[in-house]
Parts: sequence; structure tokens; C-alpha cells
Amino acid sequence: MNRSETPRALFGVPRALVGMLHVGPLPGSPGHRAAATSIDDQIDRAAAEAETYRAAGFHGLMIENMFDRPYLTSQVGPEVVAAMAVIGREIRRVVPLPLGVQVLAAANEEAIAVALACGASFVRVEGFVFAHVADEGLIEADAGPLLRYRAAVGAEHIRVFADIKKKHSSHAITGDVDIVETAHAAEFALADGVIVTGTATGRAANPAEVEAVAAAVEIPVFVGSGVTPDNVAAFAMADGLIVGSSVKQRGDWRLPLDLTATKRLADAFHACGPNR
Repeated sequence: MNRSETPRALFGVPRALVGMLHVGPLPGSPGHRAAATSIDDQIDRAAAEAETYRAAGFHGLMIENMFDRPYLTSQVGPEVVAAMAVIGREIRRVVPLPLGVQVLAAANEEAIAVALACGASFVRVEGFVFAHVADEGLIEADAGPLLRYRAAVGAEHIRVFADIKKKHSSHAITGDVDIVETAHAAEFALADGVIVTGTATGRAANPAEVEAVAAAVEIPVFVGSGVTPDNVAAFAMADGLIVGSSVKQRGDWRLPLDLTATKRLADAFHACGPNR
């Protein structure tokens, strides 16, 4: 499926706006006991935020275990997989928008497992091609084993969107490979789409890099950090925007959704038109 067909098939629109749901600290994480929130509490909060995104005009949702910091490297325990699958399933029941899954850090097979169990449509993965150094340590490329795992469990319908030159990471060991060549590598390795970010959560991607990647590959290109109502028009060449920080209270990903900010972002996105 080519670049123009994928967003329509997945989200029902030519360009998609995807809202992040940061689930609370899950069992086994350092913050879980202090947070004192049950899975039922987490489901209620995530479902309410999912409904806010839907009402504002977003086309898709994503769940991510961002509160589980500090993260393990390329793995999580079965308790995290189970909890995210239960939360994701309930979100799908309440708000039937296409759902994505990311499991930090680079727990990509676990993300596939969660997505398969809860009926999600896509996963966001890091370290798909080329190794890099994240704050968790060395992240090895895993396209080969990941796509074989996806096939082995019968999850080929779950699309894999891969971060390239990912945020919160040093890319010195691939300093001679630019972001366009990284995107080409992800496309060659059969990623269903690529994600361009800034240097950290809430920091904007470089519009010139997004444009260069979009011109170079035939798979969808998403922007995965730092999207705001003020810069959304600068990413009109992207096939989708994944939003998490600017729609939270005070622009802080740790806080609840801000209803006004969520609607303002969606309005700014729709004002740009489909660009297809």
C-alpha cells in the first residue's frame, strides 16, 4: 500500500491527527506505588481523554507507557503488556477510533503483542533501522526480528511506523547517515511509515527535514513531537501529526488534557486542509 493510500485506509482521511494517551505508571514501574492508581482508574482517565480527542476532531489515538520512567531497554515485563492490553481494549470499546501502541523503550515486539490483543491498528517503534544511543542505553536495530515476529503471531495487519533519528537520543554513531538515508533504509526494511521528531518530547521537528523525507520516500511520513497550533501549518507536507504535549495543561505531558488547547490544535490542523 503506497503513501497516499495508507492514511485513508487506516484513518479514513488523507492526513491524520493522532492524540497521545499517556497511561499512568504501570505495575512494576518505580512510580506505580506512589501514584496509587488502579488499572480501573487508568482506564477511566484514558477513556475520558480519548473521548476529548474524538470530540475535538482527532482521527486516531495512541497509548504509551511514558510514566514508566526510567525505562528498560528493548523489553518490559509481562505485567506491562497485560496492563496496556487491558487499557487499550477498553479505549477501543469506548472510542472506536484507530488506536496505536508504543511501549517504551524500544519494546517493539511487546507493542505488537499489545496491539494484537487489544485490537489496535498500528505501533510506533524505535530502533527499527540503525543503532543509536538513547538515555536507556544502546538501542539495536530490530526490523528483521520484529517483522518476523509480526508474521509469526498473525499480526501483519498491524502497521509499523518507525521513528528515524529519534528524539532523546545521540546519533553520533550514524553521523554519516542523514535522515533521508535513514528513511530510505526504513522503507527498504518494509516499515509502513516513518516518524520525524525534534530532539526531545515537546520540541518541534525541523520542517525542512520533514519535507525532505516526504519527498524521498513513498511511505507515509508523520511528525512525532512538538506540534502546536502555531506551527501545524509548517508540517502540511506530512501525512499525519502525533500530538501529546501541546494539548496538555501548561503544555506539560505529565498533566491532564486541556480541552481548549486540544480543540485549538484540531482547528488549526483542519484549517490547513487535506493537502492531498
